[in-house]
Amino acid sequence: MSLIHNALSETSPRTLDAFVVLGSIMSEGIPRVSVPVIDRILLHLWEQDHQADHYLVTNEVTRPGISEVCAMHPPNVSRAMRDLMSEGFVSEHMRSIRGEDRRQKTWQLTDDGRSVARQRISNLRSNKVLLRGRDGKLLEIRADEAAEKLETSLSLLQVLMHAQHEGVLNFGDIRFGAIVSSHEKKVPPSSILSGAHSTYHNRPPSTRSFHGRSSEKEELDRWHSSRVPMFVLSGIAGCGKTTLTSHWLNDLLSNVPDTEVMYYPCQPWDTPLGIATSILHRIGIGVEEGKQDPYMVLGALPLKPGARIDIDTYRRRLCAHLLDDAKLVKENCSELLVVLDDVHNIGPEGSHLFGALLQVAETTSLRLILISRTKLAFYDTRDVHTRKRVHELDLSGLSMEEVEDWISTIDLPEETGADKVHSITGGHPLAVELLELYGETLHDDWMRFLDQEILDVLPIESREILSILSVADRPVPWQVLARAASHDGPPPGDLIDRGLMLELEDGMWLHEAIRTRLLRDVGRPLEERLRRLTDASDA
Repeated sequence: MSLIHNALSETSPRTLDAFVVLGSIMSEGIPRVSVPVIDRILLHLWEQDHQADHYLVTNEVTRPGISEVCAMHPPNVSRAMRDLMSEGFVSEHMRSIRGEDRRQKTWQLTDDGRSVARQRISNLRSNKVLLRGRDGKLLEIRADEAAEKLETSLSLLQVLMHAQHEGVLNFGDIRFGAIVSSHEKKVPPSSILSGAHSTYHNRPPSTRSFHGRSSEKEELDRWHSSRVPMFVLSGIAGCGKTTLTSHWLNDLLSNVPDTEVMYYPCQPWDTPLGIATSILHRIGIGVEEGKQDPYMVLGALPLKPGARIDIDTYRRRLCAHLLDDAKLVKENCSELLVVLDDVHNIGPEGSHLFGALLQVAETTSLRLILISRTKLAFYDTRDVHTRKRVHELDLSGLSMEEVEDWISTIDLPEETGADKVHSITGGHPLAVELLELYGETLHDDWMRFLDQEILDVLPIESREILSILSVADRPVPWQVLARAASHDGPPPGDLIDRGLMLELEDGMWLHEAIRTRLLRDVGRPLEERLRRLTDASDA
């Protein structure tokens, strides 16, 4: 006792206080942590289960690694593994080790072992451990709460092993690694809808001056007042599809200000998943503050890169959210008008999503406008004429009267009449706009536009068919045109879908603006095409 008295007399007051606290705890029964060998191994293999069945693994699942982490001699590891394998809880494998030249024996949990490990872990978590916190106070807490109190990234096994061998875990112990401050503001986890707000607009874009198209705007009005869920607007590049839709939308918003609009311009790099995600964001579905997802629509979106969206689940849950028969949605759109511009950029892979959205629009308050340079293939003619699911509008050039009204406001030479402008440009709005800017009917910018946006993207065979057709002065039957172009089969779909070649009663014809551009290829190419067309007609 004298030795203890002398030791205490030379101890600082703070240490004496600690002895007093520790003594009071010990008098009531200090928590003793003792983790059985089998539990250590099961817990460690559970923490390394992400490496199961991997060809290349780390040292943690080898005998030396397990020996170090679980504080066991290597022979005891082998002995324990034999017992676990006999119970069917662990399987043994020879695998390549990261940073090692030779393969080594490794272990992983079986399905039965995982079930047992989960049961053992639930018991180990509730073990009481002692730790000294940041303020120096001695605390007795559950083992699974220790890492947070110590502000470290210790695993449950590390906490238990330190507690078993040392009794008390001290805040700031250098062996615990860097302190992870709990006082720093936590960054919320990234949402699957992050950035979706930047992909669409709530109002249509600003476009160039609007001329004519009164009948087309009336057709849009009739569609909007009907019950047809989808409107499809198609036409060649630059013919005014976006301009028409934007001006019609602006008029609609001025008359009905509370109309909910989502305008999504599809880019060449867009995907169906991006469109589907943005629609959910616009509706108000999400996990952030102020968002809601009672019907778990987000569960239909893939979480892994490159995975496909579950279209059927997405359709069913989106319908349930918009209909909200269970009254779970706090705020829902009365009607949402979704405008998808340039959907030809999505390609055939977008057909399933567009078809699903059409089904959603049939049963909910969603309305759709799709704008495309090509004919869309996810619906058929019966949907337009019989089932009344889709309203189509093929936008061509301005009429002669509309061109005349436009150029009457332009200071042009007398010889530049409306009939001449219309015959050369086909009433294409961009050509007339360039005429207004530069005073030239066939400006270089207009020719460059036709080349870059229309002709240069065509296959060589399709462009040659148009070039041969351009030398004709009247429609040509397809049999004659195909013979002249040495083409087998039906008319190319890319020409028909884009509206570059027209199927008339008398035969095939082409857009006047394209014909004017192709006739500028004078000389031998023009003469050769005329000869081939003449020979095919005579045959």
